[in-house]
Amino acid sequence: MGIIEKIKEIEAEMARTQKNKATEYHLGQLKAKIAKLRTQLLEPPKGSSGAGEGFEVTKFGHGRVALIGFPSVGKSTLLTLLTGTHSEAASYEFTTLTCIPGIINYNDTKIQLLDLPGIIEGASEGKGRGRQSEGHRQILTKELEAVGLRLNKTPPQIYFKKKKTGGISFNSTVALTHVDEKLCYQILHEYKIHNAEVLFREDATVDDLIDVIEGNRKYMKCIYVYNKIDVIGIDDVDKLARQPNSVVISCNLKLNLDRLLARMWEEMGLVRVYTKPQGQQPDFTDPVVLSTDRGGCTVEDFCNHIHRSLIKDVKYVLVWGTSARHYPQHCGLAHVLHDEDVVQIVKKKEREDGGRGRFKSHSTAPARISDREKKAPLKT
Repeated sequence: MGIIEKIKEIEAEMARTQKNKATEYHLGQLKAKIAKLRTQLLEPPKGSSGAGEGFEVTKFGHGRVALIGFPSVGKSTLLTLLTGTHSEAASYEFTTLTCIPGIINYNDTKIQLLDLPGIIEGASEGKGRGRQSEGHRQILTKELEAVGLRLNKTPPQIYFKKKKTGGISFNSTVALTHVDEKLCYQILHEYKIHNAEVLFREDATVDDLIDVIEGNRKYMKCIYVYNKIDVIGIDDVDKLARQPNSVVISCNLKLNLDRLLARMWEEMGLVRVYTKPQGQQPDFTDPVVLSTDRGGCTVEDFCNHIHRSLIKDVKYVLVWGTSARHYPQHCGLAHVLHDEDVVQIVKKKEREDGGRGRFKSHSTAPARISDREKKAPLKT
């Protein structure tokens, strides 16, 4: 029996099992088994050197956005409209067979947009044909979560560390309603882990615990874009637009594309910081782009972005913008910068040899006492 057949068999068993207090331990073990099998499904086959075929695209710009969806939904057309990069579009499926990159110039930043080939239901299991016409959002979310992506979620506050001896230590700082000590022991036993330390800092679920144990999950932000709104009624458009993390557009009529760009900018959380040389006007042409998810937005991160050796020479910085209480504000390295702030770096002055002011020595005598010329003894 193959891995896919085992996964389907376990899913069928979970569908038959009633959800209640008596079966939660059994369901938890089944979820752990499915997670292990899906991890094995993503691993490269034995004897191969790489992790499988992929798309080699050079990173460019201040952020990356990928277009993932079913075939013939308008991904290539959207890439052409937003970036100007030509991507072949046709009325048949799988027109795009490789990754096509493009650049969006928005708010003085460059965002790389990637047009990926269309995926279908069962892509996480290696299928290459067939898809359903309803529930696209749920199917896409299910397929992406099956390969280890967690959309619009934050990493669970669970501390997990394997040990060599000592057994399993289970603790929590909050009241747990989904997981108890017995269920945690059974899931760890399924992974053949008998010595570990587990600490819950939030009321997490069984799926969150399994994600932490697997340790290969990626947490990403996602926007669900509904194209071709010009062919449906206004009531359906209003219903789709009110769903969370959703934007409705029409590539054919070029409707609501500006709202899509604004929503992408909001979700990426990019922070533009402009530099101001001492005694000159700020440079508003080429900002330093920071992000909380990619390095941080403090003054220290700003200095590291310019040059790694700059921090040791910084005396203080002057900040103008929404993050400053007054203009300008003297700030340290821990100050958090906001979008469109202006920063001027004041460096430490190099000390002059021999001290300063009244402590400065004008003598040319040797510094060490042993090197000084001895005076003749006094005559008595």
